[in-house]
Amino acid sequence: MKKHPHALALTLLCVMLSFVIYSCGNKNAEFAKLTSKSTGNKVFKQMDPEVLAEKIKTKQQSMKKNFRNPKFMQAYYEQQEFQPVMLQKVFAEKQMDSLMAVLDSVGNHGLSPKMFSAAKIHALYSDMKDNKKIATVEQAYASVAELELLLAAAVSDYSDVMQFGAISPRRIYAQYYTETKRPDEKSFTATLDAKDTKAYLDSIQPKAEPYLAMQRELKRLSTETSAANEEAKRILIVNLERMRWQNKPSGDKYVLVNIPDFTLDVMEKGKSALKMKVCVGEGRNKDYADKLVEYDESGVKKDRPFNRETPQLNSLIHSVQVNPVWNIPQSIASNEISKYAAADPYYLSNNNIDVYQDGKIVDDPETIDWSEDGAAKKYSFKQRPGDDNSLGKIKFLFNNQSSVYLHDTPAKNAFNLQVRAVSHGCVRVEEPMKLAQALFGNGNQYQTIQNAMQTGQPQAKDIALPNKVPVYLTYNTCWLDESGKLQYRKDVYGLDIVLYTHLQRLG
Repeated sequence: MKKHPHALALTLLCVMLSFVIYSCGNKNAEFAKLTSKSTGNKVFKQMDPEVLAEKIKTKQQSMKKNFRNPKFMQAYYEQQEFQPVMLQKVFAEKQMDSLMAVLDSVGNHGLSPKMFSAAKIHALYSDMKDNKKIATVEQAYASVAELELLLAAAVSDYSDVMQFGAISPRRIYAQYYTETKRPDEKSFTATLDAKDTKAYLDSIQPKAEPYLAMQRELKRLSTETSAANEEAKRILIVNLERMRWQNKPSGDKYVLVNIPDFTLDVMEKGKSALKMKVCVGEGRNKDYADKLVEYDESGVKKDRPFNRETPQLNSLIHSVQVNPVWNIPQSIASNEISKYAAADPYYLSNNNIDVYQDGKIVDDPETIDWSEDGAAKKYSFKQRPGDDNSLGKIKFLFNNQSSVYLHDTPAKNAFNLQVRAVSHGCVRVEEPMKLAQALFGNGNQYQTIQNAMQTGQPQAKDIALPNKVPVYLTYNTCWLDESGKLQYRKDVYGLDIVLYTHLQRLG
């Protein structure tokens, strides 16, 4: 009897499907034997692959609140049909002990093993080796499901922290506008899909020399207990975290301002080609009392910046304005300018400050009663170019949402201060002409800047920078200098305090 072609095709499909099911089932059944061999506990041989998958699925739902990335975790295990893919690799490669050693050593990075449930993983794996604690197949299912998910979470979390940092800076800082890459589902999946988990974790260890130097120093300080050492350790811990953030300056040339150091560097090919003092915005921790007074309901210190603090950001310097006009911010006009004008009717004219209402200049601003409540809010204020202009003879412009820039200043004495957190938020530069030369070179544009700044009748003039230069306003209280020495600075804005507190919450 001749078979119908469709019947033959159907038979062939069933045979192939049976083979696939048998192969998968056989592979999953092998996991039971592998677990039994790895733990020395025969009860794991009784596990049924389909039942185990259901146990992992149920456990994943009950544990999702404890996961750093619960959505990624669920999507990954759905794709894997809730099979114990992590333990399959780890047991096959005999890597359980070496992976736990990695988690136990996170203190070298200024982190706590609690962040990665290291103690729970240790205890669970230890129990699995004890046939008195794990004596029934139900207990076997429960222990494997929990260990699988704990280990997957620990490995993925560790990968995230090493490559992106434990905390998103934008989440904890009110004035943080630096582009910072964060982990995504692709990086999460790549971690768990790695064929050799231990080799993968070794490959993502930060290897930059400043990071390694901070690690060595943290280890050295941990051998002795003193108040000074404890403070230094806290500084190292928060700056190790900053080093892990993916937001570092790049490119052959950029301008770098380090707020706690009160300095500016023009970096070329990784080295400082020009260094100068700067004055930054006044901060809440200027006396270094190391105390933030505001707390939320859970007792975590909040980032409530003083309104004059210079923000952290990155942008591109696109132009300069020579003999700038100062568009005085409303906060300064209300809190300072109007008070000076109320005390001295000639203050505005003596300081070349024009007053505008509805876009039109006010002819006789000295006739306004500036002592009246809210008087300044009805007007806008601009200071004309000149020797007394608060922005000096030049300002360096870059796009940002905080309306800050680098600029010259007539108040040169401030550069002699040790703590130069004295401005309203913008960055005053000590040697603006050298900065202009470093950006523009010695060509015609630089000569135009020089001539415009020296004229007896100053007028505002915008000059575009042919090649935009990246600028980074950063906050680092510890770094490795060019001589290979670790430098420490005080926490003028209290940002170390905020970051350290949040890190402690994690473990």
